[in-house]
Amino acid sequence: MTQLLFLGSGSAFTVGTDNYQSNILIIDENNNKLLIDCGSDIRFSLYDAGLSYQDITDIYISHLHADHVGGLEYIAFARKFTPNCTIPNLYLSKDIAQELWENSLSAGLRSVQNNLMTIDDYFNIQAISKNNNCFQWQNIQFELVKVIHINNGFYIMPCYGLFFQINGVNIFFTSDTQLCLTQLQPYYEKADIIFQDCELNEYPTTVHANFADLKHLPLSIKNKMWLYGYHSALLPDYQEHGFLGFVKRAQSFDF
Repeated sequence: MTQLLFLGSGSAFTVGTDNYQSNILIIDENNNKLLIDCGSDIRFSLYDAGLSYQDITDIYISHLHADHVGGLEYIAFARKFTPNCTIPNLYLSKDIAQELWENSLSAGLRSVQNNLMTIDDYFNIQAISKNNNCFQWQNIQFELVKVIHINNGFYIMPCYGLFFQINGVNIFFTSDTQLCLTQLQPYYEKADIIFQDCELNEYPTTVHANFADLKHLPLSIKNKMWLYGYHSALLPDYQEHGFLGFVKRAQSFDF
């Protein structure tokens, strides 16, 4: 049995410990763990799950916002300077890998006593090319799915969801994305279960799929869809609209 454990299911701006940021762990039958995204509150969400940085040997990064990469400095330092800890494998698209060090991590991690460090001192980088677009972890193959999270007018910020299969179940994890039905519909249709980014803001930000729009999806898609990545709010009636539910912090799914 393989488990998907939501360390948190909230948005970047989740307040306090109610929900934490939407980072998840995949735990296989041999207790190997893959962390999908590593947000800035990872110390607390791991602790609440009875885990620590010492359990994190493999990490996938979907994009470069702090609720997805803000905890990497903590993981890097903690594992680097703890005896008997190996440095983690870090899986990410090649375009994100090129920016991660200079734009997100180098300010805190570059300088240590008597030395200048590089990203390779902290992580085994597994950069995924657009031609391959997949990576293998344990016995699971993950396909990177390019999603549209932010278009700044010059280019689309790199962001990748994941499509994968566990024990015959097709799973689509969107990461942060706008609602792009034309682009994502093939994955929606192939999936047996969908974990969908869902914003609940009264005034939509335009960079996340909002519940007000998601509720108009075909019922055949909504019937397979769990919603996550929402800000603390009064949750709407998901059953009325045919969704499976809103993922809660510490909720797990067994496959």
